[in-house]
This record gives sequence, C-alpha cells and structure tokens, in this order.
Amino acid sequence: MVVNSIPKVFGTELTMIRILRCWTMLSAALACPLWAQTAAPPPLYAESFRHGATRVTETTFEAQLTPQQPVYREPIKDARGNDRYVLSLAPLHVEGDFQIVSWEAKLADLQHRMYANVLMTSQIPSDDPLNNAWWLDPGKFARVPVLTQRIIRVDGFYVVLRVMGYHFTPSESPYLDSMTIQVNITNADPRAAKHSAGSGAGGSIGSRGN
Repeated sequence: MVVNSIPKVFGTELTMIRILRCWTMLSAALACPLWAQTAAPPPLYAESFRHGATRVTETTFEAQLTPQQPVYREPIKDARGNDRYVLSLAPLHVEGDFQIVSWEAKLADLQHRMYANVLMTSQIPSDDPLNNAWWLDPGKFARVPVLTQRIIRVDGFYVVLRVMGYHFTPSESPYLDSMTIQVNITNADPRAAKHSAGSGAGGSIGSRGN
C-alpha cells in the first residue's frame, strides 16, 4: 500500500504543474492584446507644404493648458535672432458649446501672413492623418491618436509636438479640463537622432523622406 501511494502523489504533482503552466500561458496570451492597446503609437512624420530653407533658433517649451488658460503663444526666431514665426495652441469647441474637446497647434509665418497654418501638408483640409498632425484630439475618432509624437518638417527645421497628458471632466465625458503639450523646435531631424542613439526598433509612420 505504501509503495503504490508514491506514484499517485507524484502524478498529482505533475497534474498541478501542468495546470499551472497552462494557466501561465493563458495569462500571458490574454495580457499581450492589453499591452498592445496601451503601448505608445509610433511617431508620425509629415512635411509642410512650405519647402523653404529657413533655419530657426532652437527652443523647447511645455504648455499647460486649461479652460482658464486655454491659449498659448510662443514666438519663434530665425537663425539670426529675428522674430519669424509664431506657434500658438488654442482650444477647439463643439459648435454652440463652450466646452473644450481638443486643442490645435498653428504655426504662422510672419513674412507670409496669407498662410494660416504652415504645419499642414496641404492648404486644402482633408482627413489624411499627415494633414492633421496639428490637431491634438483625444477623441475616439481622432485622425491621429492623441499620444502620438508628431514630427513636422517646415522649411529647413522641424516642429515636434507631443501630448504629455490630458484629463476629462467628468471622466466619462469628451470635455477636457487640461492638456499638457511639449513642443520642440529644432534644425536637426529628430528621427536621425533616434537612430544614432540606437533606438531604431520600429520606424515612424507617414514618412515621405527628406
């Protein structure tokens, strides 16, 4: 009786090990789609309809926007130190409502005031994500996912937009009570800097080259 009880115990242990292994594999399989949904989207690269050679004085800043302070403006100087562009962040509302549902970024050329926003790839509005990189929309049907880093080439420099955080009030509503946006104005292609740093796992979407 004692001799026969050993295989039963050993068999029970093997069964438990198999169950634990199966449960581990199932848990990992279920976790993969969840991770994929929460992973940061790849950067979006777009080129303005403006293809000049103007270089700028590089700068980086962060704007913390709220309904009480919904607008941010930053002058951008050219390489000689003269005011050349103005970057503005302004709220967008549903028609007939005062609540904020998204923010927009605009870059105005002070020497060519006929262009409302040189961050666009075309002066004709469209649903193309590349032509909507300026629109910082956290909505479900956004042209570009809100946390996407946007790299936009304008003339001889780059504008990099990145939403660092945002908040709805109430939480289940589409109305924003805050958004933090980081802006980097640089003469160097940010994509080249990433590749030289050895981070080249995966590329940007929408790239049209230089």
